[in-house]
Amino acid sequence: MIPGLPRTDRGRTLLVLLLATVVTAFTATVPLLRDWFDLRVYYGSIDSWVHHGGRIYDYRVPGTTYGFTYPPFAAVVMLPMALLDLRTAIAAALLLNLAALAVILRLLAGPSWRRHGRYGWALTACLLALFEPLRDTFSFGQVNLLLLALVLTDATLLATGRTRWAGIGIGLAAAIKLTPALFIGLLLVAGRWRAAAVATTVALGATGVAAWVDPDASRFYWTEALWDTDRVGRLGYVSNQSVQGILARLGEPDRAVWAAAVALICAVWAVRARRAVVAEDWTSAFALTGLAACLVSPITWVHHLVWLLPSFAVLLRTGHPRIAGALYAVLCTSVVWLWFDDASGADGFLGSNTYAWITLGLLLWL
Repeated sequence: MIPGLPRTDRGRTLLVLLLATVVTAFTATVPLLRDWFDLRVYYGSIDSWVHHGGRIYDYRVPGTTYGFTYPPFAAVVMLPMALLDLRTAIAAALLLNLAALAVILRLLAGPSWRRHGRYGWALTACLLALFEPLRDTFSFGQVNLLLLALVLTDATLLATGRTRWAGIGIGLAAAIKLTPALFIGLLLVAGRWRAAAVATTVALGATGVAAWVDPDASRFYWTEALWDTDRVGRLGYVSNQSVQGILARLGEPDRAVWAAAVALICAVWAVRARRAVVAEDWTSAFALTGLAACLVSPITWVHHLVWLLPSFAVLLRTGHPRIAGALYAVLCTSVVWLWFDDASGADGFLGSNTYAWITLGLLLWL
């Protein structure tokens, strides 16, 4: 029993209702609401491709310069949206994200998940609703939770010794979005050659399927769209909480400096992830890989930071609830947006990159 929390069912119910009210008021008034923007990009691209003979990467959300930026296999996976209207697609995205979140929590909790009970999970739901990366993932209609669920499924398979199917989730995630490809690197660092081969084969096979479905789109993505960061957004935008984002807010980023920083981060990650694997702590190894992926990716929007959730699970599991609570609370505040207009000066350097500093700190000291 945690000191200070109610001990009766009535007291617990009142606490959950109070927290739910506070969370509802907060999320309805404080955060930036995203109006399903990313989902509208997906939906518009698929609709244009299937029903109007357009090309996947030519579509732009009306009034913006933003269009589809994922590998072609992601569009293939999203083809069922062509059968839906936009409102139904939004509802389906909500349900899929909720299901993915439930899977993630179940996998991170491990065998102890039943001990938390309905009361514990109700409190967890209230706290998760405040987490800015999670709020943004739902509000944008993003796919990050689905990818994290795929990746963590492989972590569980490896941790429990059921390695026959290990690598499939990572391979699919990497074919849908490039960031999870670093988890193939984790399998190589860990010496899990079979799982790495499975993940690579699945990723290449899925990419091949997309090339068969739409050769022109695949050719355009891998030769042009992949290298055009302007399609994704401005590197110096405050939501970009990667190393590249830090450098861009300081001025025109130097490629050599960025490459050196990425190499150093990858070296630290490889050493620490290897140690975690040797200790048979796959949750920590996957948590460290998620942190490194967020840092080295050229663009890591705030909603990408759902990859930090395994790190908080590790902190709680290893007896550091105060550190986990403090860092988690910061990630609920939307604090980086205070420097939306001007990230100059020492305060801008520290404040506008707050989430990146947290990610780096967790990579070094998790």
